[in-house]
Amino acid sequence: MANETEDHETQYCFPAINSSCIKGKRSSHEYNIMYVFFSLLSAWTVFLNLLVIISISHFKKLHTPTNLIILSLAVADLLIGLIVIPVDAIKLIEMCWNFGDTICRLFLIIMGLLLSTSLSNLILIAIDRYVAVCHPLLYPKKITTTKTLISICLCWFCSSAYNSVTLSYGSGDMSHRSDACYGECPLVLNFALGVTDLFISFLFPCTLIITLYLRIFYAVHQQVKVINSLMKGAKCEMKGSVRRKSESKAALTLGIIVTVYLLCWIPYYILCLTENSASSAASDFLTWCLYINSCLNPLIYALFYPWFRTSVKHILTLQIFKPASSLANVLTDHHS
Repeated sequence: MANETEDHETQYCFPAINSSCIKGKRSSHEYNIMYVFFSLLSAWTVFLNLLVIISISHFKKLHTPTNLIILSLAVADLLIGLIVIPVDAIKLIEMCWNFGDTICRLFLIIMGLLLSTSLSNLILIAIDRYVAVCHPLLYPKKITTTKTLISICLCWFCSSAYNSVTLSYGSGDMSHRSDACYGECPLVLNFALGVTDLFISFLFPCTLIITLYLRIFYAVHQQVKVINSLMKGAKCEMKGSVRRKSESKAALTLGIIVTVYLLCWIPYYILCLTENSASSAASDFLTWCLYINSCLNPLIYALFYPWFRTSVKHILTLQIFKPASSLANVLTDHHS
């Protein structure tokens, strides 16, 4: 009977504080399942991105401008799996923020930095692929290792500055909110900054990425048409068939990249536009779509590359600890 009475009592995140948020209730089975699920998600995200980081960092043959961008993307996604996913999972499971206001502000800045840096790297990859496909002769001059490193550093710096300023001036004082309570860590932006963030963090990168990939599709299609028109005889027909298969594979890969990007980011900004009418459950679900994108990125950008499968074999079989293993040509077994 005593337990039944306790179950019906209202629980607070901080009972000693009058302005404490009300704490929700979960069964022990829900706690266990959620902790196991989010622990596995965090570990899987870190593991996949760590494989990408080790592969590109260790093997000198992989030190190309494109792979440097993929490395930067993997670092951002690894930190999301290592910091953002565990901390936000604890907040979601416990239904209270137990780390204080200072850590809350710091967490929001880190979360914004990593998400926006990850998105910036997707833009750099789109630009890199556009130049490689549409202007192949100019690629060695336009896209160099030095220029790529500078671009990556600028992405991290600008993302850090943007998120620091946005969250410092946009969140405002939580005490002015009538529905504010102690024990929550919400991301609150005023209307002007919300609209600005919508354009800078979503509409502009979304439009740019889709435009670049459409140009890539068109360029590949035109190149294959020209090649096929020049081909004659059985041997040439076979080559044309290979070319068409290659085109289809490239189109499929790019289609997956764009689709996953849109599926992960569009829901979050729909939430931003319908903030007042969105439920807490919907808010949590759409926010986690962004985090899951960090788990999917290495699958899309790395597992589609044959060199990644080869380098993973070297890593998991500990061949990377052999002398001069960094000079091994992981591109010899497959054609990327």
